[in-house]
Amino acid sequence: MSQARQLTFSIFRYDPQDPNDKPQMVRYVITETPGMTVFIALNQLRDTQDPSLQFDFVCRAGICGSCAMVINGKPTLACRTLTANLPTAEIRLMPLPGFELIGDLSVNTGKFMRELAERLQLWLQPNDTDMDIHRIEAPMAPEEAAKLYELERCVECGVCVSACATKQMRDTFVGAVGLMKIARFELDSRDSRSSEDFYHVIGNQDGVFGCMTLLGCQDACPKDLPHMQQIAYLRRKMAISVTNL
Repeated sequence: MSQARQLTFSIFRYDPQDPNDKPQMVRYVITETPGMTVFIALNQLRDTQDPSLQFDFVCRAGICGSCAMVINGKPTLACRTLTANLPTAEIRLMPLPGFELIGDLSVNTGKFMRELAERLQLWLQPNDTDMDIHRIEAPMAPEEAAKLYELERCVECGVCVSACATKQMRDTFVGAVGLMKIARFELDSRDSRSSEDFYHVIGNQDGVFGCMTLLGCQDACPKDLPHMQQIAYLRRKMAISVTNL
């Protein structure tokens, strides 16, 4: 039986609320166990070595998106990253770039997603204003429901934002998560907005025409969402819309 590996974690530490604190990388050593994920390792480190270590988690099952961080240079989810699949025992953890830092590996993705939703009006704007609660709900074709469900699988982890070179160069770019959500409402037959309406929101360099198509969002997405397919779809719709303006 082979001896368990000794994992060395080099973790970014910094508390922006402490004026005397400075960013630094702190090393921790832990014994690898079968089935260990980066999430499990971080909890063990916090329980046994450093209770001040800050990182986010909720579900530990790849559903909430809270534990997103940069692991060995790649934005991904800690709860879905098995340490056994990492090529070396040296593991480097950094917070997601592009978000407000709360402390150590914890970033404020919620603030970003809320501001994005308000900016792009990411909610259903129904074409039927009849609010009678006793009325039978209008049916939806299974094909349409399946398309909407596919786009609703986004867990707002922020990985696609951090993996996007355009977003890192231009902070005003809405990113793949914003475009994915716009596509969701553009496809929804219950939404009153037209393609021309969406063009005025994302038909520019901060929107769908600013994407450089480097595939960082799709390559890094832990839910394997079709980012580039939807961006291409929106580009076609916006290009048609501009000819009608």
